[in-house]
Parts: sequence; C-alpha cells; structure tokens
Amino acid sequence: MGLRYLHTMVRVKDLDKTMAFFDLLGLREKRRIENEKGRFTLVFMAPPDQEECPVELTYNWDGDDGLPSDSRHFGHLAYRVDNIYETCQHLMDHGVTICRPPRDGHMAFVRSPDNISIELLQEGEALAPAEPWASMENTGHW
Repeated sequence: MGLRYLHTMVRVKDLDKTMAFFDLLGLREKRRIENEKGRFTLVFMAPPDQEECPVELTYNWDGDDGLPSDSRHFGHLAYRVDNIYETCQHLMDHGVTICRPPRDGHMAFVRSPDNISIELLQEGEALAPAEPWASMENTGHW
C-alpha cells in the first residue's frame, strides 16, 4: 500500500485575513476551488519551492455554526525558516503576536487570525541567543 502526504486542512473565518497571514510567512496561493452548490471556497497555499506541501484553507460562505468549535483536535502547522529572528520580526512588524518567542534561536510559535498554531523552526543549527528574543516572555498560548 502506497501513502503520500497531500495537505493539511484548516477551517478559517476570514479568508482574506488568513491568506494575508500565510502570505507573510511566504506561502502563495497555488489553487482555488469555489463551490457554489456546497457554498464554500478552498484555497491551497504553499511555499514557492514546496508546492507538494500545501495548507488547505476552507472557508464556508455561511459561517461555521453547527460545526465542532474545539480546535484543539488540531495541533499545529510547522515551517522551517532561513532566519527565525528575521521571520519573527517581519511578522511582528505586521501586527502578528509572537506567542512563544525564539529565545533559543531555534523555535517560535505564532497564531493565525483563526487561532491556528504555527510552529517556526530555524533551518540548521540554532542561532545564538539575541535580544529582544532572549528575554521576551510568552504571550498567551500556542
């Protein structure tokens, strides 16, 4: 039996805000499906050099009333970045809260507008501890 990863699906409340957030991370829209009968939109976004690893953003046109609201059944999405400090600064400059700062030069967590937990991991060896990250406290949870 063969097995191949396809995508991770997350439900979103505001498609434009969520796409803007993933755009800040460097993901780009690769495919879109508008389903008039089912009243939903699917947007697949992926890093430019990893189109085989998309996140599927599912937007229900009439909202998500009646769907399970416990998002903790979903853990997080994880992305490797070239420079974790530069990535976190870029996100902060655009209003994103760094929930778990990269104090160790290796790992950080942020949340999307839909409260999706995103893990950011430094490519290769951890960077040397640096301010303001080394002394920055956690904000909220991830």
